[in-house]
Amino acid sequence: MISEQIGLDLLRSYVAVCRQRSLSRVAAQTGRTQSSLSMQMRRLEGLLERQLFQRTGRGVVPTADGELFLGYATRILALGDEAVARLRQTDIGGGVRIGLAEEVTTAALSAALGRLHRAYPDISLDAVVEHSVSLGQLWSEDGLDIMIAPTSVVVADALTTWNVELQWVCALDYVLDQERPLDLVAFAAPCLWRRRMIEALVDAGQEHRIALSSQSVTGLQAAIENGLGIGLLPPESVRTASMRVLKTSVGLPQPLTVQYGLYAHDRRTQVVDAAIDVLLKDLPAASGPRPA
Repeated sequence: MISEQIGLDLLRSYVAVCRQRSLSRVAAQTGRTQSSLSMQMRRLEGLLERQLFQRTGRGVVPTADGELFLGYATRILALGDEAVARLRQTDIGGGVRIGLAEEVTTAALSAALGRLHRAYPDISLDAVVEHSVSLGQLWSEDGLDIMIAPTSVVVADALTTWNVELQWVCALDYVLDQERPLDLVAFAAPCLWRRRMIEALVDAGQEHRIALSSQSVTGLQAAIENGLGIGLLPPESVRTASMRVLKTSVGLPQPLTVQYGLYAHDRRTQVVDAAIDVLLKDLPAASGPRPA
């Protein structure tokens, strides 16, 4: 039987740490101290009598037991959110056009769309997954109701913003050849990450070439895993069983940070507001204002 001391707040903190792989980052986003968050995670381990985390050079990652519990914790939180949404819902129906930047369309956001459908089955979703530049163009043409994209591609105030840290990664057995230009795996142009990657390498005086371009995160992951080159990925996209994070000591620039935002028009329908409420629960802690 699960302990009554394992509340939803404790589960949300646990899921956040697992996703971001950093106690300090989650603590900063939630306005808490790292020591208090660390104590909370140790308390959870004590209640479950299992080690849930292990420390690595890439931060904290879930153990096998931690991965198992993460699945249950995510489902418990999803059911709770779904129950509240159902109890509060009126007969909401209609279409929502959602633009998602391909590079940050993680499993968490996909799960959020699933919860939105279960809570409001009469909502029709039109999801556009594209690179950021194309999304910015669609937004300017009023082709989207909601958009998740870098703040640099649109001139508008976001409902909430957060930072995505991009880490230099390669295959576990990849060997950097100092005598050759760096082989890069990158999104196809035009892409903000690709541009930032190249600018950082040029500033560092590092020779490079694009070894492979892809339109999808899964394409980049496969290329990196198979040793085609190094690339930039957010922590949640790094497959630790087949990839390793490169340190600046090998001549690479510091990890890059890109700010993203959730955008919606000022005048919006009830169905769009319902979609925003669900999405906000799965986004990283906000640094900007949230809708009332």
